Amino acid sequence: MKFTFCHNNINVLDLEKSLKFYKDALGLEEVKRKEASDGSYILVFLGDGETNHKLELTWLKEWDRPYNLGDNEFHLAFRVDDYEGAYKHHKENGWICYENTKMNLYFLEDPDGYWIEILDKNRK
Repeated sequence: MKFTFCHNNINVLDLEKSLKFYKDALGLEEVKRKEASDGSYILVFLGDGETNHKLELTWLKEWDRPYNLGDNEFHLAFRVDDYEGAYKHHKENGWICYENTKMNLYFLEDPDGYWIEILDKNRK
């Protein structure tokens, strides 16, 4: 028996704002969309164009408040081939919420407060 990653899901309050963030900050593109016939939800799957792994953004029509992320001890992680360039781009846009220079990594915060770890592709 073998399991492979398919996607991760996060719920978002403002779908358009989140789509813009994930495109501008990480280059993720929409690859699939499913909308409920009654308009109660929209699912948008984003891909990096390199792997089969997807990020599913779920928007719920009836949800009208920020999501409770608890202690926010979970996160997504991305490796980048140009760490310095990515850092500069993310810093200029004000997306960096935490840096650990000793470990050569930093985190972004998306519009809903989810954290995204950025790692140099050469980091062991």
